[in-house]
Amino acid sequence: MKLVRWGEPGGEKPGVLDADGVVRDLSGVVADIDGAMLADMPEIDVESLPPVGDVRLGPCVARPGKLVCVGLNYADHAAEGGWDVPTEPVLFMKATTSISGPNDAVILPPGSEKTDWEVELGIVIGKTAKNTTDGAAHIAGYCVVNDVSERAFQQEMGGQWTKGKSCDTFAPIGPWLVTADEVGDPTGRAIWLDVDGQRMQDGTTDTMIFKPIFLVEYISRFMTLEPGDVITTGTPPGVGMGKSPQVFLRDGQEMRLGIDGLGEQRLPVRAS
Repeated sequence: MKLVRWGEPGGEKPGVLDADGVVRDLSGVVADIDGAMLADMPEIDVESLPPVGDVRLGPCVARPGKLVCVGLNYADHAAEGGWDVPTEPVLFMKATTSISGPNDAVILPPGSEKTDWEVELGIVIGKTAKNTTDGAAHIAGYCVVNDVSERAFQQEMGGQWTKGKSCDTFAPIGPWLVTADEVGDPTGRAIWLDVDGQRMQDGTTDTMIFKPIFLVEYISRFMTLEPGDVITTGTPPGVGMGKSPQVFLRDGQEMRLGIDGLGEQRLPVRAS
């Protein structure tokens, strides 16, 4: 299934995509696409649900408790940034207030000069995981995430990466949460990002150093993963800071990004 959340920001309702790509209203079945629903997913008769027409899509998961990120998980991306390839996953967090919808504007924060893009595969947790050795059993599904990053905040202002990763609108999620049974193996999928129609990132999830199931197991050693939590799994090469000369986002541009089978985002960039 492809689960969605639709409606105005802050007032989204649950939905599901039918075989024709039409959003159908799930609000008569579940309260929201959130941790409680993912932990106890009901049987859903998609064709019996009312269609809702052309609507805004919000983040495909409501109120994640944690947004855990894996850095430098593609060797060629580490190389373009001048970092060593990690021998264990590099973990950091994004504030959940950075989450936005898959077609909402990305707002450049005040003082930003180096806001960058990172298309990533997102893992959505469906079952509490603590010291698990069966990561697959805890995955509800997968989605597209853009790990938007202000590089000057991240790298030139001291401390850890969080301050460059957590500005409002810096984590567009969706358009859909595709359930694990439909996705199957999430590796080997095309992953890409364009800026104003120019291909910037063009890779495959098969080249991740640490694979999704292992990441769930690994992260669960250090923190309890709860239903609705989201893990982003790193980005392929082609980010703006890796270009020569470097290029970064500007007001009026548009990002378009996607992963095969998981949908696309289309994100206008706006000044604050």
